[in-house]
Amino acid sequence: MSYQNVLLEIADGVARLTLNRPQSLNSLNKALIDDIRAALRALGKNESVRAVIVTGAGRGFCAGADLAGNDFGDGVQRSVGEGVSHSMEIAYNPLVRELAGFPKPVVAAVNGVAAGGGVGLALCCDIVLAAKSASFVQVFGPRLGLVPDMGCTWFLPQLVGRARARALAMLGDKLSAEKAAEWGLIWAAVDDDKLMSDAETLAARLAKGPALAFSEIKRALDAAAFNSLDEQLEYERTIQKRLGDSEDFREGVTAFLTKREPKFKSK
Repeated sequence: MSYQNVLLEIADGVARLTLNRPQSLNSLNKALIDDIRAALRALGKNESVRAVIVTGAGRGFCAGADLAGNDFGDGVQRSVGEGVSHSMEIAYNPLVRELAGFPKPVVAAVNGVAAGGGVGLALCCDIVLAAKSASFVQVFGPRLGLVPDMGCTWFLPQLVGRARARALAMLGDKLSAEKAAEWGLIWAAVDDDKLMSDAETLAARLAKGPALAFSEIKRALDAAAFNSLDEQLEYERTIQKRLGDSEDFREGVTAFLTKREPKFKSK
């Protein structure tokens, strides 16, 4: 399947999904969001794909919402605020849910500025690598008079804490990739010329791993934010009961005891 606003390459179990609106720093309009969501649906069903890399074409990862164009209209008269809310309901929020809940490991390779919703887009992914020249900036409040969206009000406090989340949201200062890594917002900041090779190496490692367990790890870590310790212990017990009967677990134990690398089949 071909797309107008994203590039999709698949090789050796890894899909590279590239936002392809470089003339607008890959800002999100309805057409781009629709293509990302369609690609994710296709990749989720493609059994040969075991990990995904999300990155941006050109000099930026994603500049957030495309403020220059409003293509979310359906003929209904709405105020500006109602229009913003409508676009979030039908496009931005579903994208966040689908990317954050994607059943396979997703690596974000942030190749330039991630602004506004672009920060949320990156943080929806499981592991975030950023080029050292990249930056993260919350433009919503100080520049637009809005609250951060695309999950930023959820991700930021969890990742960097209350004090840093509030300062980032209220001041709108650029956060360098290296500082983002130091603060725990992302996994690592790497040399610009090594970003894609490092992302591909990481995705290849994930593609060889136990897909069933990875999918459950994503769910378990998300569930922990809402559970008490006792509830999370019970959650873990329930998942281990199911995964303990899998071929992957038997293979993992055998490989460990015989001192070799496991060969998972995701069964």
